[in-house]
Amino acid sequence: MNPREIIQKAYEEKRRKLLEHEAFEIIKAYNIPAPETAIARSLEEAIKIAEKIGYPLVLKIVSPDISHKSDVGGVILNIKSKEELIKAFNKIYENVSKNAPGARIVGVLIQKMAPKGLEVIIGGLRDNIFGPVVMFGLGGIFVEVLKDVSFRIAPLTEEDAFEMMSEIKASKLLEGYRGQPPVDKKSLAKIILSVSKLLEENPEIESIDLNPVMAYPDNAVVVDARIILKT
Repeated sequence: MNPREIIQKAYEEKRRKLLEHEAFEIIKAYNIPAPETAIARSLEEAIKIAEKIGYPLVLKIVSPDISHKSDVGGVILNIKSKEELIKAFNKIYENVSKNAPGARIVGVLIQKMAPKGLEVIIGGLRDNIFGPVVMFGLGGIFVEVLKDVSFRIAPLTEEDAFEMMSEIKASKLLEGYRGQPPVDKKSLAKIILSVSKLLEENPEIESIDLNPVMAYPDNAVVVDARIILKT
C-alpha cells in the first residue's frame, strides 16, 4: 500500500497510531533507509521470511493495544538460527499473553538486526502555529535524559539539516570520539530532509519518531519508527 492507503486504512479502523510495519512502509516510500522488515502472522510465515532476510534477526510484537513492546517482553534481539527463531516466536506470544492479556495481536515483525552505531533521533511534529517542525538529536535513552535536540520549521534545506546537527550540545560525537570514526552526516541530512517532505505531504501525520537511527561512518538506517495521526 502507498502512504495514502495506509493512513486511510488506519482511520477506517479508528487507529491514530500506525502499526510498526505500516510506519516502515511509509518511510520506505520516502527512501528513508531501514533494515529489511516484514510481518509474520504465523510461525511458518516467520520461518519463510527469516530464510529470505537472513540472520541475525529481531522480533517485535505488532499490536494496536501495546505502546511499549519491550515492557511486555514483546521484543527479542539477536536471533541467529531457525531454532532460536522458533523459540523466540513462541516466547513473544507467551510473554504478551502473560503481561498484556487481552491485547490484540496482528503478528510479529521480523527485522534484520542492524549493527551497533551511534544512536540519533530524527522526528517531527505538527505545531498549531508553525505547522510541520523537524527535530534532530541524540537518540535511544539519551533523548529523554539529556533532551539535547534541535528543531527547524519545514520545509528544510540541506544547509538547515547540517546546522541542526551542529547545534546539539553533543555534536562532537558525530565527528568521532575515542577512536571512533565520524558518522556519515550526509546520510543523516538526507533522512532529515525526507522527514520534512513526509510531514509536508501528509497533513494527517501529527508526529513521527525515528528512534533510534543508527549512524555509521558510511550510512545510516532507521531501526524503530513511530507515526501518530491527527484526530
